[in-house]
Amino acid sequence: MRHASTRTAKRFGLLSGAAALAVTGASLLPQQAQAGPGDFQRGPAPTEQTITAERGPFATAQTTVDGPNFNKGTAYYPTDTSQGTFGAVAISPGFLSPEAVVSWYGPRLASQGFVVLTLETNSGTDQPDSRATQLVNALDFLVQSSSVKNRIDPNRLAVMGHSMGGGGSLKASELRPSLKAAIPLMPWNNDKTWQGDRVPTMIMGAQNDAIASPASHAKPFYDSLTSAPEKAYLELRGQGHLVAASPNVTIAKYSIAWLKRFVDEDVRYEQFLCPAPAPNPQISEYRNTCPTG
Repeated sequence: MRHASTRTAKRFGLLSGAAALAVTGASLLPQQAQAGPGDFQRGPAPTEQTITAERGPFATAQTTVDGPNFNKGTAYYPTDTSQGTFGAVAISPGFLSPEAVVSWYGPRLASQGFVVLTLETNSGTDQPDSRATQLVNALDFLVQSSSVKNRIDPNRLAVMGHSMGGGGSLKASELRPSLKAAIPLMPWNNDKTWQGDRVPTMIMGAQNDAIASPASHAKPFYDSLTSAPEKAYLELRGQGHLVAASPNVTIAKYSIAWLKRFVDEDVRYEQFLCPAPAPNPQISEYRNTCPTG
């Protein structure tokens, strides 16, 4: 159970990532030391209409990315530079799946105020650990060498992935505990133990998934995240494994809310996460600790 003062600080948006590091005595860049609640907010206050819209408030562009320590991908980014830098998200497809399967996340998330890299993995048969390494390498390339590096805050990074890519996003969080958020989608991984994962993680499962069934994958993963500062499990009612491979309003809504809340520390999006959504025609189950829990 968290100390009450920590819960209170988080409830009022006072314990930002920078503040948390300051408490532990970690070194900070000067601009981080000055960052306070709301400093990373991008875009107008959200509504149900804006978070579920096919496009958010930012116009976007895209460019091909080809790095030395991963295969290749496409970077989607807001064209606006007036609001400062943005957080960045790398996304991996699953087993035997091309980048095209996750390409819909690019403009959807970028238009909400993120730089998004969708990956073409080294091979379709890459296992989750390999996908994890590619996700981390891709983020490093984005912030260090890519043509969009000046648009990215290197201290606000996240990972997503579908199927084995989702399993890879769990491993990437273990490899890179400085990540601000992870969203495994219908994740598959033979490793069920993620007690060392310290990244805020939202796992999404599909009720009728016959490939990565929630009972064998998503739910054990969620239960094992005992060190994650916050976590959530969302199960899509009546859906199968490939629900994440094409545009889906529920997946988009909660992905945006999670990324905004933890990558951007934007408490305006907490309304979509806490209190937890009740079961409804789209959601069969939802578990969480709540960002203010």
